[in-house]
Amino acid sequence: MLNKIKYNAFIKSTLILLFGGVFGKIVGFILKIIITRKLGTEGMGLFSVLSPTSSLLSVIAVFSYSNAVSKIVSEETTRTKNLFLSTIPLSIIINILVIIITVLFSKSLSYSLIKNSSLYLPIICISLTMPFISISSIVKGYFWGKQNMFPYMLSNFIEQVVRLIIIVLFIDKFLNYGLISTICFITLVNIIGEISSQLVMFKYFPKVKFKKSDFKLNISIIKEVFNFCFPVTLSKIIGSLSYFLEPIILSNILLFVGYSKDYIIYEYGVVNAYALSLLLMPQFFTQNMATSLIPELSKHFKLKNYNICKRRIKQIVLISILIGTLSTVLIVIFPKFFLNLLFNTKEGIDYIYLLAPFTILFYIEYPLNNALQALGKSKKTFNITLTSSVIRIICIIVFSLLKIGMYSLIISIIVNLIVTTFLYYKEIKKILFI
Repeated sequence: MLNKIKYNAFIKSTLILLFGGVFGKIVGFILKIIITRKLGTEGMGLFSVLSPTSSLLSVIAVFSYSNAVSKIVSEETTRTKNLFLSTIPLSIIINILVIIITVLFSKSLSYSLIKNSSLYLPIICISLTMPFISISSIVKGYFWGKQNMFPYMLSNFIEQVVRLIIIVLFIDKFLNYGLISTICFITLVNIIGEISSQLVMFKYFPKVKFKKSDFKLNISIIKEVFNFCFPVTLSKIIGSLSYFLEPIILSNILLFVGYSKDYIIYEYGVVNAYALSLLLMPQFFTQNMATSLIPELSKHFKLKNYNICKRRIKQIVLISILIGTLSTVLIVIFPKFFLNLLFNTKEGIDYIYLLAPFTILFYIEYPLNNALQALGKSKKTFNITLTSSVIRIICIIVFSLLKIGMYSLIISIIVNLIVTTFLYYKEIKKILFI
């Protein structure tokens, strides 16, 4: 009977994440369409060049708190208020350091590495959003661990609505000051969105009374959180670092072999803002479902219920494959229709055709990664990420020197996907199937 209740809780939380995410994503789609059409290909190219930097800073600032808090809460080994009062100060300290370092090196990064001097202000703006994203991730982790997904989904929906309203009202005014000012504005709106998200989640948070004695760092909790977060975050940093280096290496080598700066920014924007964005739009389904895996697998793996762990992984992977296959086939059949509907462009069709056969790997990679973390194999995810990242960077260098333009990036993405997914699958099979 108890197992049935737990199974129902898993199904319920997964369904809430699956269907509840649709509403937030619809608003997100509308927002993305507005931003893409307002900024144009040049603006989206700049956004795409900034994206790896944003991803790297986000990984460091967020520090995998959501997954760690989710795992600890699901195992019920620590009091919630002690967990929060120890994790949040750690988060604030890390984020202050991130902001200071970013401010100090933003000009060097934009001038020397990204090769676009105008991007140093957007980089600083990105760093200022990190503390708010970090605190949100901690609170989200609590609801994930409790398998209470409604507050999390509602907060995501409200966040997207707030961002949409503000951007719709003011984006045209900022466009009068140029693309860089508009990008800074869009970035800083995330702060207001995160605050609104936090207010919604705190409304559903259990009422807790605090004493003076509670406001002190619990070293054992910090150690537990750090032991989980460090290898996971290190793994993500490696992945984000390769993503961060991607436009830098790509730009410098393509410039060296004779391509123009305008071509690189334009085509890089087409690949990331149009082709990949379109192919991966339904990916939020699988990412949301994979979120429910961590507390569920952590709990059952600790109890040595290996058959249940295998069943859960198979369920999520099969659903992910189904969603990925259906959406990819639909996009490949009608690429012009979707590109025109969403982005008001026909650019990127050739890239879509080349990436489409491998897109399914994007959909199962994330659930497999989360499964490994839940099974306590964070160090394995680090090794896999390091291996695949090195391969990706080598591929970018080699294929860029062959003078095949942005196809060097496409081939590198495909190779990285195949290697990463295979290694994740191999490791999980070793843990649970032998």
